[in-house]
This record gives sequence, structure tokens and C-alpha cells, in this order.
Amino acid sequence: MAYADQQMSGNKIIAIIIVALIHIAIGYVLVTGLAYSAAKKLVERVTTVDIEEPEPEEPEEEPPPPEPDTAPPPPVAPPPPINVSVAPPPIQVQSVIPPPAPIARVVPPAAPPAPPAPPPPPAPSQARGVSPKNQSSWARRIQENYPSRALREGTEGTVGVSVTVNAEGRVSACSVTSSSGDSSLDQAACTGMERYARFDPALDRDGNPVTGSWSTRITYQLN
Repeated sequence: MAYADQQMSGNKIIAIIIVALIHIAIGYVLVTGLAYSAAKKLVERVTTVDIEEPEPEEPEEEPPPPEPDTAPPPPVAPPPPINVSVAPPPIQVQSVIPPPAPIARVVPPAAPPAPPAPPPPPAPSQARGVSPKNQSSWARRIQENYPSRALREGTEGTVGVSVTVNAEGRVSACSVTSSSGDSSLDQAACTGMERYARFDPALDRDGNPVTGSWSTRITYQLN
């Protein structure tokens, strides 16, 4: 009886182990099957996703290198046009070329040096002496102004006088150079000359009026 119980217990344990292994195997199959389907769906989902790759960035253009600081080339003038004649003029050829005539070289004599220019002639002098103006008129007035004492005494005579004439033509001074012998006649002659006499004054070389002198004789005579 005890032996039979132990055998049944051993069989039960084995049965339990087998069942556990069967469950483990079934679980493994289920797990692996679910994992496979999940993995398959994941792969399908991954393959259907469009992945946009970013466009590659274009490299930045490098700035051009600075141009060398050189002077511009000088302007080149175009060559002048060359006239090319189609047909050159005919050339006459002489069989005998006469010798060239000798060149006569005539050297003119050197001109004498020009004489120095003469100095300009001096300007004509305009100098002149004193000359009376309307002498007959004023001389008559001097003679008519007869001194009263000489008139009463009936004295006559001739008086020589020398006068100084200024630049205005008037007598500025008078002196008796020859007496008549009567003081009243001598004094009347100088007084009359200073009062009535008129002159054209003397001139210097340049024509400017200057002081001059003049001499005359005055005659006192009773009619």
C-alpha cells in the first residue's frame, strides 16, 4: 500500500513536470509568435515611413581675390592708315645722267654795325626878354603928367630910367640911370613908370614867365 502510494506520488510529480514543460513550450511558442508578428508589423511600418533627407548645404562661394593695384595700360594709338596705290607711277629712266651743276656759294659781306642813334635835339628855347605892351599909350600918359613945379618954372629935360618887371608884367622897382637935372622930372618919370607902364614879362627856356628888367628914356617937353 505504501509502495503503491510512493509510485503514484512519483508519477504525479513527473506528470506535473511534463505539464509545466508543455505550458512553458506553449508560452514560448506564443511569445515568440507574438514577437514575430510584432516585429513584422514594426518592419512594415518602418519601411513605409518616408524619410526626408536634408538637402546638402551648398558651400559658400569664396570672394574673388583682390585685383592687383596696377596702373592701366597706356592707350595705344591705332597705326595711321597706309595708302597703297594700286599702280605706281611710271618711272622715267635716263640713259645718261648729266652731272649736277656746282652750287655757287656766295657769302655776302658782313653788314657794318649801325651807327648809334643821335641824341634827340634839344627843345627850342622859349626864353625872351621883357617887351613893352602898348608903349605909346602909357608913355604919352607919363609925359602928360607934367610936374607942376617944373611946369611953372618952364623946366624941360630927358630922364633915363631902368625898371624891374615882375612875372605879371608890372613894374616892381624903378631907378634913374640918367638925370634930367631936375629932381621933380626924375621923380615924375619913375612914378609914371610904376603907375602906367605895362609889359609882357620875360620867359625862361621852358616858356615860364620870370622877372626881368627894361630901360628907357622919358622926355619932358613944353609945347
